[in-house]
Amino acid sequence: MTALTSAAVAELTLDTSHEIDQQFVTGIAVERTRLLYQGSRVPTLFMLLNGLACAYLLWTPQNRWLLSGWLIWLVLLAVLRLVQVTAFNAAPPSRQAHPHWRRNFLFGALASGLTLAFAAIFLVPVDVFYQQALVYGLIAAAILSASVAYAVSLSAFLTFAVPCLLPSGAYLLLSDNALQRAWGLLDGILLLALLVVAWQVNRLVQRSLLQRFQNLALIGNLEHAKLRAEGLNVELAREIEQRRRAERELRGAHRELEMRVAERTLELDETTHALSKSQARLALALEASELGLWDWDLQSDQVHHSQLKEIFGLEPGAVQVMLRDLKPRLHPDDLPVLRRALVEHMKGRTDGYQIEYRIKHAAGHWVWIEDRGRAVEHDARGRVLRMLGTRRDISARKQQEQQQQLAATVFEAASEGIVILDPDYRLLAVNRAFRQVTGYRQDELIGKSVISFISSREARQQYQLIRLELEQCGSWQGELLEARKNGELYPQWLQLNVVRDSRGNVSHVVGFFADLTSRRESEERLRYLSHYDQLTGLANRSLFRERLHDASQRARQSGRSLALLHIDLDRFKLLNDSLGHDVADQLLRQMSRRLSQAVPEADTLARLSGDEFGVLLDSYGSLSSLARMASRLLAKLRVPMTVGDQELVISASVGISLWPDNAREISALISQANMAMQHAKHLGGNTFQFFTDNLQACTLERLQLETQLRKAIDEGQLEVFYQPKLCLADDSLNGAEALVRWRHPLLGLVPPGDFIGLAEETGLIAPIGEFVLREACRQAREWQRQGLAQIRVSVNLSVHQLRQGNLTSLVRQVLEETDLEAHFLELELTESQLMENVESVISTFHQLRALGVKLAIDDFGTGYSSLSYLKRFPVDYVKIDQTFIRDLSAGGEDAAITRAIIALAHSLELKVVAEGVETQAQMDFLKAHHCDEIQGYLIGRPVPAEQFVEVLRDQIKVF
Repeated sequence: MTALTSAAVAELTLDTSHEIDQQFVTGIAVERTRLLYQGSRVPTLFMLLNGLACAYLLWTPQNRWLLSGWLIWLVLLAVLRLVQVTAFNAAPPSRQAHPHWRRNFLFGALASGLTLAFAAIFLVPVDVFYQQALVYGLIAAAILSASVAYAVSLSAFLTFAVPCLLPSGAYLLLSDNALQRAWGLLDGILLLALLVVAWQVNRLVQRSLLQRFQNLALIGNLEHAKLRAEGLNVELAREIEQRRRAERELRGAHRELEMRVAERTLELDETTHALSKSQARLALALEASELGLWDWDLQSDQVHHSQLKEIFGLEPGAVQVMLRDLKPRLHPDDLPVLRRALVEHMKGRTDGYQIEYRIKHAAGHWVWIEDRGRAVEHDARGRVLRMLGTRRDISARKQQEQQQQLAATVFEAASEGIVILDPDYRLLAVNRAFRQVTGYRQDELIGKSVISFISSREARQQYQLIRLELEQCGSWQGELLEARKNGELYPQWLQLNVVRDSRGNVSHVVGFFADLTSRRESEERLRYLSHYDQLTGLANRSLFRERLHDASQRARQSGRSLALLHIDLDRFKLLNDSLGHDVADQLLRQMSRRLSQAVPEADTLARLSGDEFGVLLDSYGSLSSLARMASRLLAKLRVPMTVGDQELVISASVGISLWPDNAREISALISQANMAMQHAKHLGGNTFQFFTDNLQACTLERLQLETQLRKAIDEGQLEVFYQPKLCLADDSLNGAEALVRWRHPLLGLVPPGDFIGLAEETGLIAPIGEFVLREACRQAREWQRQGLAQIRVSVNLSVHQLRQGNLTSLVRQVLEETDLEAHFLELELTESQLMENVESVISTFHQLRALGVKLAIDDFGTGYSSLSYLKRFPVDYVKIDQTFIRDLSAGGEDAAITRAIIALAHSLELKVVAEGVETQAQMDFLKAHHCDEIQGYLIGRPVPAEQFVEVLRDQIKVF
């Protein structure tokens, strides 16, 4: 009967679980449909409102019939969809699960998408941008609102979004109008973005629904478990009744037994003597086995122990009450297990009580105890009254088990392969690393002989030699070429050791091996990286020098000539800083391929550093052929290339040195090629230069000049001269341009043209510019303190100062240190320098303008700047380059250009300064055309600060 009840409960559980699974799937489908209908009301109303707005924006007499028809269809579609939502909400849950609701919704979504696509294709005018922007924006808003609501179901989203966006996008992209193609591209981007959003929303909804219905399923399972538990309780009640019946029978038997006991009391008296002898023998046996005997009276909690001192280190009287004396010494982690074992036995669920636990020794350490016992006395209700048992100290066994477990863990987790063989070389055990390396499973290895895995005759011979050496020496190690299960060969380092037993016989052979494949690959990789460039695959500097040395040795022996080409890409650092390292790396890879294609006759092609390459030509022929080859190389490098989405044109500078014509040592040859390359770069790049003795002399002179310029900066040899500026409105001196001069102790005044370009190349222009800025601000403030004049001082900026990124903070610091008001400082930057990094310059100029500093564009008209950029620069002055001032004849081109610049600047509310004014006629022309300020030799030459004071004093006398 009990079995039948269990089967019925199990069958009920299975049926109920199946019903829950069905409800789970159906519930998710209904919930998705319900979310779609709940979320579609607002998008439908929003689409209707946007449609009315589009109709208002697009209404013209020409398209009123088409627009009216579309609007009527839109209103009808919206009303139908809202009615459909109302009908769904009114339907009972059982009817909401019907598939026709989902089909109707998908049909409505398809109709909505096609309606919006029709408006985007046929109603939006082609040539009215603001209408296109407003209508496409309204349509996109409706699409976005509906797409987010429909993302609950990917099929609903695709049914709406694909018919809506794909036809209109294709139509716009295929249009001849560039603006419509742009809208088509935006349509494609919107479709991709909505796909990503829909995918993410669908994932979140799917996860939420799954979590919700899983919780419902869990509640259902709990209810089923409750039903099952109730069935089990019924069975338990039956078993209890049976046990009670058995207990009554046992009591009757007990009464009969008492009668028999009385009869046999005499017999027991006779055996008492024999029992006492047996107890003595038992005590001796317990002492010999190191077992402690315990007797626990559960009614009084009194406990008797033997061997208490030997096991626990306690005196016999220290443990008399179980709960008071022994329980506090138990390990906290073992107490629940021990309590559960006792309860199970006391309830009659186990035949005996057996447990292993830890207890604190009197010395303070933990000892492991094995406890065995049995209930020997019960009361009338079946409760245990007394238990007897034994215990012993198993700490040594536990420690041995831990060591064995640790050894097994180490064996299995070792990174090297480990194999254990018997004396006949059959596999007894292998670890995980062994199986991973060889590819064999555990069952394919254990019990097999090593010789069965060896196929080649050479390997068998080597196996016999290894076995012979193991028998003689006891160990062997070396490198082998082994095969995996799939036949793949791999290098292996193997170490074998013989293990002997106490009698000296071989008991096991232990092997350790490592797969050397990764090490060999790493060695090959390191060998490659030590000689080749990782980015381009070309030879690196180290390999290039080795091959250059070998080529020079061959040339000495054969009497041939060598040519070394040092190639440096022009303006590569600017490209790297502006476009980023990834684009620069792609550029270097393409340039390396072009170099390989351009000079196939090269003996060695190498990348020497970031953007520098070296070409070694063994036996180049004649100088003319070498020049033609260099010209062909430059032309090949100049061909436009596409890197990412950028089209770039990169030129190079090439220096050529010949061996033995120019040098007979490798270091000199490399140095001369570099010197020739630097000269080619100094000439403007995109050219090649042969090394000559004169070039070396010029290079040494530039090096000496650079050293002297550095010394001049450190020793204060630089001075600031000032050239006055005249305001044409009132013929007053209202400004001065600060110009740096170098007063050499031996050479006197060095012309600026001799060292300014060198300073730009070497980066010394940055400290020079900072010196001029500080000195000009200090001098202007000093003139103000002397009461001479409050004039505006102009300082030229360099592109290096802009690239450093701290120009604004430097200007702010200098103004604070000199106590000069910001509007008395004017900073000038040439037009060509402005165009190098437009966005960065605009940002820096806005920061300077916020300080109150005046800004000017120098050499205007020579930099080919765009007027769209010019209006974005927050400048105050435009300086006309002196090349336009030299010839200001009435009908000349320079005069027309000058008039145009003045008119353009004034229209942008900028003031105009003319440079290089040297004649009265030029001044009269500029004044007649309302130029604001002039400077030049007619007004005054650049002079030191001491002489400029006289100019200021004369100005005061005049006024």
